[in-house]
Amino acid sequence: MTSYQTAVLGNGLRIIALPTSSPVVYCGYQINAGTANELPDEEGIAHFCEHVTFKGTARRTALDVINCLEQVGGDLNAFTTKTDTVYYSAILKDYLPRAIDLLTDIVFHSVYPQKEIDKEVEVICDEIESYNDSPAELIYDDFENLVFHGHPLGHNILGKADRIRKFTTEDALRFTHRHYRPENAVFFAYGDIDFDSLLRLLEKENGTKVTKVGEMDKPDATVLPALNGYEPQTVRADKHTHQAHVMIGNRAYCVHDRRRMALYLLNNILGGPGMSARLNLALRERCGLVYTVESSMVSYSSAGIWSIYFGCDADDMDECMRLVRAELDRFMSVPLTADELSVAKQQIKGQIGIACDNRENLALDFGKGFLHYGWKKDITALYRDIDAITADEVQAVACDLFPEERLTKLIYA
Repeated sequence: MTSYQTAVLGNGLRIIALPTSSPVVYCGYQINAGTANELPDEEGIAHFCEHVTFKGTARRTALDVINCLEQVGGDLNAFTTKTDTVYYSAILKDYLPRAIDLLTDIVFHSVYPQKEIDKEVEVICDEIESYNDSPAELIYDDFENLVFHGHPLGHNILGKADRIRKFTTEDALRFTHRHYRPENAVFFAYGDIDFDSLLRLLEKENGTKVTKVGEMDKPDATVLPALNGYEPQTVRADKHTHQAHVMIGNRAYCVHDRRRMALYLLNNILGGPGMSARLNLALRERCGLVYTVESSMVSYSSAGIWSIYFGCDADDMDECMRLVRAELDRFMSVPLTADELSVAKQQIKGQIGIACDNRENLALDFGKGFLHYGWKKDITALYRDIDAITADEVQAVACDLFPEERLTKLIYA
């Protein structure tokens, strides 16, 4: 793989590019501003700003923004997570200057006109209501709010409709002036690009010169409010759904914790995307009790979360819980054999390699790592870390996270 190229502008904007032979360029701004950065009275504002950033700048109307890249067949998109907001495009390389001009304009020069907000806010509220109608999705946010209760990491990304309807131009400007700053962002690019030409385009659009090319200091760690103590709990909510929806999980490891890699492997064996995942075999293939069962993990800079989700007939819920508990107990009591560990490593490395063939996801992934940690995604190094995981480390993680008394449970029934 071609090496990453990096630089920084005088305004603090960091740049990372990965040249390839593809004529399609994926590029954009990743901003260190997600729901975890919201103040107590701002829940939902990060996602709100993502929507209304497209509604006009000092020199473009909302329609101008829509048409700018679509006229040449390009895509313009955005999304918000717990830790960042991303604005990006997919464009033929000949139109890269157009994409950079548009992206820079909307990220740093949007004006958030109230008349556009008044229209868009109902679109956002419709998105919230459609999400509320999808219990298999809603339960993830509600579960995180239980595990990180009282902390911004527990904020629902979409927020609540009654609060969203009160946000104004001034609210959007206040949040974006606080966070949408060049020194709090990176620009990433992946495709058939000349790095020097890319730097000249970014210098022009940002009105500042490159101050350094090559290796640079890692960014300062994002400072979030201190986490509250974790209190496991069981919560039942009546959502009037046909199925019972269940989540079981625990706080887990931050991105800097060396145990994270062992959990990464363990989670994939337990409930990863493969049909051979142990929970899928136990609940679906052998018993036919569920359509979906999966486990997931997310690691943030200061904390992490691990969870299991399944949906089933209400009458089958207790049996599903028993089967899940049996699989967790097995990991705690019986270490993986050498063959099981080898197959698990081979499987997850294959999944990583295939995932990296999705160029859009790879671009977004290396941009995020560079934004938060100054990392340059290195698949070979990741494979080495996976190969170094031992059966004892996997069992130790299971014994730390899986005990019944440490688990939070959320049940929609």
